[in-house]
Amino acid sequence: MSGQRAGGRHCETTALGVLLRHEGVELSEPMVFGLGAGLSFVYWDGKGMDFPFLGGRVKPFELTRTLAARLGLELTVRETGSARRAWENVAAELDAGRPVGLQLDSYHLEYFSSKVHFGGHVVAMRGYDAHDARLVDTAQQGGEVTTSLVSLAAARSERGPMNARNRSFTLTRAGRLPELRELLAPALAECAAAFLNPPIANLGHRGIDRAAGLVPGWLTRADDPAVRLPQAALMMELAGTGGALFRNLYRDFLAECAGLLDDARVRTAHDRYAEAAAGWTEVARLVAAAGEAADPAPLAGAGTLLRELAGLERAAMGELVRLG
Repeated sequence: MSGQRAGGRHCETTALGVLLRHEGVELSEPMVFGLGAGLSFVYWDGKGMDFPFLGGRVKPFELTRTLAARLGLELTVRETGSARRAWENVAAELDAGRPVGLQLDSYHLEYFSSKVHFGGHVVAMRGYDAHDARLVDTAQQGGEVTTSLVSLAAARSERGPMNARNRSFTLTRAGRLPELRELLAPALAECAAAFLNPPIANLGHRGIDRAAGLVPGWLTRADDPAVRLPQAALMMELAGTGGALFRNLYRDFLAECAGLLDDARVRTAHDRYAEAAAGWTEVARLVAAAGEAADPAPLAGAGTLLRELAGLERAAMGELVRLG
């Protein structure tokens, strides 16, 4: 982020960067992710799912709500089942010169490189003409991009897991922001507490342990392992669904925190998350290798490494929860 407009690493923090800059708020993308207590983990495999989903963040839009509350920004959210009203909600803000955040299904976006339904995708909309919408997405998807208004409407109205009802949102800065340094310890402790005390076994550190036990069976879980496993590995590494992307963001957030707080617990957690991020990259490599070779051995290695990563992240969050 940091003043750039070419797109960041994660969709929701990229969109938030556009909205924050419009309000005169300049924060790095890792800082936005960390202040929003964005790091988490979920192993999700439900009835009717083609393949398990690994998520490395909190659920879509939770980061936005947390960040707005922490910074004292007014978050205005609109949802509707009406396509006409949905467009009016967005056009009114854009015509007034204000960028708008949208949660939608990336499958319908014409520029999107992966045609997979994902209703938790977030973009910022900066303008439109008679045919196209001007959006800001991640750097991986092209940064400043366009898609037809028809495709945008389809993406916003799609129904399914993680989808919202034509959700649009804006941020408004009412006055002076809180002192950044004062926000860090509460953000760190809140994220750590949620990670260490998940309500169910497939979330947080317990979810990583659960994944450690289930990933070794993925060769038989996949309908087409040669395609499905490398695809899952790619999503883990580049989209961050349980992989290195969000661990990299949190590592960088901790580095910024260490410079501002000068706290040994933060420095220790940073070192552990630097190690964890590298470990998640290796997990993705092993998953891909298993699919390409139709060999269960790399998956067994991935399971062992996931068990180690659960302990590593548990120890890091154990340091950070003490800040609260």
